[in-house]
Amino acid sequence: TGNQAVQQIQAGLKAIYLSGWQVAGDNNAAAQTYPDQSLYPADSAANLAKRINNALIRADQIAHMNGKQETHWMAPIVADAESGFGGNLNAFELMKAMIEAGAAGVHFEDQLSSAKKCGHMGGKVLVPTREFVQKLTAARLAADVMGVPTLVIARTDADSAQLITSDVDPYDEPSIISRDRTYEGFFNIKGGLENAIARGLAYAPYADLVWCETSTPDVGQAREFAQAIHEKFPGKLLAYNCSPSFNWSANLDAKTIATFQEQLGEMGYKFQFVTLAGFHSLNSSMYELASGYRDMGMAAYTQLQDKEFDMEKEIGFTAVKHQSFVGAGYFDEVQLAITGGTASTTAMHGSTEEAQFEAA
Repeated sequence: TGNQAVQQIQAGLKAIYLSGWQVAGDNNAAAQTYPDQSLYPADSAANLAKRINNALIRADQIAHMNGKQETHWMAPIVADAESGFGGNLNAFELMKAMIEAGAAGVHFEDQLSSAKKCGHMGGKVLVPTREFVQKLTAARLAADVMGVPTLVIARTDADSAQLITSDVDPYDEPSIISRDRTYEGFFNIKGGLENAIARGLAYAPYADLVWCETSTPDVGQAREFAQAIHEKFPGKLLAYNCSPSFNWSANLDAKTIATFQEQLGEMGYKFQFVTLAGFHSLNSSMYELASGYRDMGMAAYTQLQDKEFDMEKEIGFTAVKHQSFVGAGYFDEVQLAITGGTASTTAMHGSTEEAQFEAA
């Protein structure tokens, strides 16, 4: 959400990841709850990018009004374009929409759009390598037409995918198991790191970053992929999904988790992100509050509020003063400027926030 993005930047993060999974789950133009299967309207992620940028702009306006310039609010957004929601022209138009909405980077994946799945689901169907290269080219052309330098990120799901739409591309021949087709007409392929590397190498000339979607948080696998890409494309930037679909503590010990991202960074994974952090933080915190409210009533909410006051003092959390956070004071100043300071209807003067929260 826009508010979550503001919290991320105020806390010191340098970029925003806009997750298609989260768009599907709770923030799409259809106002539906969907699984991550490209079921939502194609303009949904671009709409959210615009919303996030508007939230950051408001935070910047409020900070400027208060004379606070230490935070650079207009952080880059990396947005999820799924599989492009169709063919080359769909990818071209979607990329344009993302750029118009203010996305700084956009990623596309090499799955069949009509059968697209979350990278950690089964049933994924790849398109031929050369078909996906054309989508990357479409995205790059869109950025060129718009005249806006925009990062293109190529994601491959070849590590765990078991199907491909066609055997038309000779480049894909080593991965095809047999000519027998599934009920839908797809070919069975051998998934795995070797196939992911082959596709990553094919995509590297057409993308600013390359991303291999993995099934576990595996340092060794990440290193092997990075080394293979850098052998032919030295210094190529890589992306890594630190996914909540992994059971982190079941896969890695605490020491490895503590150094995991540092190790990835040394390998060239310069964009690392948690795809569903917003979903899990929002749902777990609300469930915790609701459970407490069920049992303790206002004592549960008071505990949350007291925690917010502590966070305000200790780490600069500002949303505890919710009226100020959303811009009530900012629009008071606008009204005063318009009326030459004579307005009698300003919102913050006489508010409970002014009376009770300043001294907290």
